[in-house]
Formats: sequence, structure tokens, C-alpha cells
Amino acid sequence: MRLRVLVSFTIGVATGTFCWFLLAHFHLGAGDFNWAIVAAQDLLAHRNPYDRPMQLYPLTCALFGLPFAWMRPEAAGGAFYGVSSALMALGLTRHGYHRLLVFMAYPYWAGIIEAQWAPLIIASAFFPLLLPATMAKPQLGIPVAFTSLSKRGVLACLAVIALTFLVMPRWPWWWIGHFQKYDRFIPLLVFPGPLLVLALLRWRRRDARLLFLMAAVPQRWLYDPLILWLIPKSRRELVYTVGFSWLAGIWRWYSHPHTFTQIGRVIVLSMYLPMLVVVLLRSGSTDPTPAEP
Repeated sequence: MRLRVLVSFTIGVATGTFCWFLLAHFHLGAGDFNWAIVAAQDLLAHRNPYDRPMQLYPLTCALFGLPFAWMRPEAAGGAFYGVSSALMALGLTRHGYHRLLVFMAYPYWAGIIEAQWAPLIIASAFFPLLLPATMAKPQLGIPVAFTSLSKRGVLACLAVIALTFLVMPRWPWWWIGHFQKYDRFIPLLVFPGPLLVLALLRWRRRDARLLFLMAAVPQRWLYDPLILWLIPKSRRELVYTVGFSWLAGIWRWYSHPHTFTQIGRVIVLSMYLPMLVVVLLRSGSTDPTPAEP
């Protein structure tokens, strides 16, 4: 356990520092985490967060922004991504250090420049008390929440929801009013995304259900599919899926996508379909036990 904590802490410090450097270098503030910070600051100042035209996050995100609201935006984004990465590493190493190969997947590095939520949502699959993180970005959190339910996790989510209603009872209606501003694609609806329905052939498996649910929720960029790396368990599966994910990175380097359909098609081809192959090729009728490193 001590080694796991040390490794996770080192990963958190390194990635958090790099995230901070990128945010400061490109003048991005706190990246995507900026919306959680400003929501927290609005609450502290007794303002309605949904008076901001592009506030697309539920009020639950503000609770995660509160501990960072006093920091400079770049430092807050870096600290958030570093802590999230450390928790993700601590959860992954529970089943072997080989699972740290997840950090080599392209979506992780696509998200580091934006201080994205996916690492924390992945961590919530291992630590029930973190399950409320799935409600901070529900379009990615729902698949994890539905496949990682536990009594403690549900109680933690209910407590967070109750707190948000206590603070601002009408926030869901204001939040819903911003939905039309969210540009997105749904992998299942982007060719050849319909093939992902084949995951239901293994519907008894948690990983197959996670893959199908992820394919059915709205997404918008190359960092969102990081959640899929809860599926690979063995070293072979990880190397295979991580390698294919970088096809999206190469495409992004040489291409400037004009539509979300283009983005979605590349993500389906380089990330979703390789995960489908992993799910379909597994033998047995239940989820495999975690492979040893």
C-alpha cells in the first residue's frame, strides 16, 4: 500500500505540474475546471451561477470547485488534475501496476491541457465516496455510476444532491435551460458507431454495459473517451487499446475538424471499436478477474 501511495503521489505531482505549466503557457485559466471554480465563487458571492450564458455544468460541480476557489486559475486547474490523476492511479494499481498504462492513452494527454474531469470520474469507480464526481459531469459520469453502484456511493450522491438543493432549490431548471448550447456527438449514432450495439451480446458483463452506455451519451472531444479505459484489464488489452488511441492523436495533429461528426467518427474508429473487440473476444460469461502484472 505504501508503494501504491508513493507511486500515485508522484504521478499526481508530475501531471499536476505539467497541467499547470500548459494552462499558464497557453493562457487557458483553469481549463474546463474553470466552470467549477466560477460556480463556486458565484455561490460564495450569493450569485446565480446560471446567469453566466455558457455555464453548462450542474451545480454539483461547484462543490468540487470550492476547495480551489481561492487559488489562481492555472494553479487550481493543475492541482485538480494532479489530485484526480493521483486518485486514478491509486485505484488502478489496486489490480496491478500494469494498469498504469492507462496514463499512456491519448485521451489522457488530450485532457491534460484542459484540466478535464475524466481521471476523477475513473477514480470514482474504485472509491465509492468519490461517486458524486459522476454528477459533476453527468454525460460521462452516468455510465460509470450505473456500473459502479454501491451503498456508500449512493448515499454519498444523495448527500451531495441534497446539499445542492438546500443551497439553490431551482438549479436543475436553470441548468436544463442551457442544454441547447452544448455542441456534441453521440458515438452510437456516428457511422460506424451502430456496430457498438454488438456490446449487448455480452450484456451480463459490467465492461460491456459500460461500453454501450458510453456509446449512448453525448460527448464533444478526444478526451472524453478516457472513461473507456476502465474496460481493459490485461497488459495485452491495455497495449492494444492505448496504441490504437494514438491514431486519433495523429489525425488531430494533421487535421482541423470542421464538424462533431468528423470528431466522432475518428473516436469511434480509434477507441470505441478496439474496446468492442476487447469485450467480444473475452471468454466466459462474467467479467474477468483482474490480471496480474
